[in-house]
Amino acid sequence: MCGIFGHVGSISRELAEHCLTTLTHRGPDGAGLWQAPGVTLGHRRLAILDLSENGRQPMSDPEGRYWITFNGEIYNFLEVRAELAAKGHRFRSESDTEVILAAYREWGEACLPRFNGMWAFAIWDSRERTLFLARDRFGKKPLFYARLPDGGFAFASEMKALLPLLPDARPDQALVRGMSPRASFAYEATDRCLVAGIQRLLAGHSGTLREGRLTMRRWWNTLDHLPEVPARYEEQVEQLRSLLLDACRLRMRSDVTIGTALSGGLDSSAVFSMLAHINRTQGGEARLSNDWQHAIVASFPGTPLDEAAFARQVAQHVGSDVQVLEIDPMRYLHDLPRMLYLYEDLTVTSPLPFMALYGRIKQAGVTVTLDGHAADELFGGYPTDWAYALLDAGLDIAQINQVLEVYEGGTPEGSAQFKRPGNRFASYARRMGSTLAKLGLGMQSNLGPEYTQHPRWRELDHLSRALFWQTHSFVLPTILRSYDRYGMSASVEIRMPFLDWRVATFAMALPWQSKIRNGFSKAIVRDAAAPFMPHEITYRRTKIGFNSPIVDWMRGPLRGYFLDTLASRRFRECSLVDPARAQRLVTHVIDDPRASFKSGEQAWWSVLPFLWSEALFAREPHAPHAPPSPPAPPDVARAAQMQAA
Repeated sequence: MCGIFGHVGSISRELAEHCLTTLTHRGPDGAGLWQAPGVTLGHRRLAILDLSENGRQPMSDPEGRYWITFNGEIYNFLEVRAELAAKGHRFRSESDTEVILAAYREWGEACLPRFNGMWAFAIWDSRERTLFLARDRFGKKPLFYARLPDGGFAFASEMKALLPLLPDARPDQALVRGMSPRASFAYEATDRCLVAGIQRLLAGHSGTLREGRLTMRRWWNTLDHLPEVPARYEEQVEQLRSLLLDACRLRMRSDVTIGTALSGGLDSSAVFSMLAHINRTQGGEARLSNDWQHAIVASFPGTPLDEAAFARQVAQHVGSDVQVLEIDPMRYLHDLPRMLYLYEDLTVTSPLPFMALYGRIKQAGVTVTLDGHAADELFGGYPTDWAYALLDAGLDIAQINQVLEVYEGGTPEGSAQFKRPGNRFASYARRMGSTLAKLGLGMQSNLGPEYTQHPRWRELDHLSRALFWQTHSFVLPTILRSYDRYGMSASVEIRMPFLDWRVATFAMALPWQSKIRNGFSKAIVRDAAAPFMPHEITYRRTKIGFNSPIVDWMRGPLRGYFLDTLASRRFRECSLVDPARAQRLVTHVIDDPRASFKSGEQAWWSVLPFLWSEALFAREPHAPHAPPSPPAPPDVARAAQMQAA
């Protein structure tokens, strides 16, 4: 896990080093810069596999024809390496980077489907003078690029590394002003970015730059890889259990300490419990870390979002301890601008608790975490997913609406679920069509013909289509972006066993009855993980989720911060926000005790474009190590006094 940068064209070493330095947080363990006529490759290293100098990047093949800069991990690198060794390839290091180089030499672009992992990498062919770019199946690792005014081409792990190369680095005004919390989830699956002149390489795509022309290709389509699943549910459970255990086993390969951001919910608890089982049964296997017993939970004492008690129960069950991090926003308030700079995008919720959590994880000596992300999108863990299953069960849209009218949930206020999911589903129906058939068309417009005209698409039931949309075009791409930034802000690599391509394609091939079953969401995940977990955690019905309690914070410790921001001249003159609307929304949250979590989200969003632009652009030009200063620094002492009052 690292930060990469590259440039094709003419660039000074000093400027290239400056661009690379903006990525220091992604790779604090070393830096490398290789230049040849017309090309520059840079790398910031977070050492995880082969900690020696042999793993240093940029790296070349033995002949010096190919050079690579790589961000990510290839979890099955030992198996691929053995296959290549049998073909005569020799290796100088114990790294997965060298395996990618050898695989590319042997198979060319056809090496990509052989990898099980997460990656964004670039390979320069010195003989053909071409640049090959590739991104993993689901877009776990980011890759941005820009065509420069002087005819050059540059790429990087984050947009901030490209800003020094843009003569007029500025926000894309139309995109930022037109963005909404809902739209922010959808745009991550496009090539558009919030900075004018920068684009992203799409997930599952590769590109070849030859003589200044970039040719893109989709190398991965999930629908091409859906397996045949057993007809009996019990066999499906066994197969998923086997896949998840192997996904965790591969992701335990590490030469540094690993741990888990443990929430106490089903998904992260399942992962942590499986790590314990693998350690008991397969401990000592080559490159498998035996230093895994590090669980850290973010705690919000006194709020419905606090899951520390559940996390302690899971840790005790597997014979481990858990570290509890109480999130106090006042402790991190001064660092919020820097957090927004590191996140470098618009986020529906404050990044503060997430970055604080992974900062604590790093302080605990953990460099790699295995977390539970992606299970909701793949297996039906959201509050409206069961409504699609009702349609699959034979109810029409009118009958479903009748059910929703009488349904009352039992979830905590401010949690990830809504008290009346009927409102959520009705909103979906209104926005995407009056019937679920029209909703399907709405999803198709987001997905594109490579999916919706695929023969396997017609075989998917309504729930599977909805989950496919969430995974590829709506929710998951944004989650992947966010957790890349959260982890990398603290130099922590986040691995996601549920996003193993074998698990993901298996999930997509399952019928709805395996996901919504016996009154439970993600039923097959629960049953697959049950042998390793406490029963009370496995079959918990409440779903809280990890969010910022933004309403409580805006009324209390962050009140002064937001009021000072609204009163600042720079905010009132910012073209990215509507100051009058922001004033109304923030005042409503602060003054009205009935203000909802959604109101807090809207208030945060009304101010965020200003905070984001100030963090990313309004600072000393390209000074990456200096935390950007807020436009009107809030009086922290005053905020504390107001909270006490």
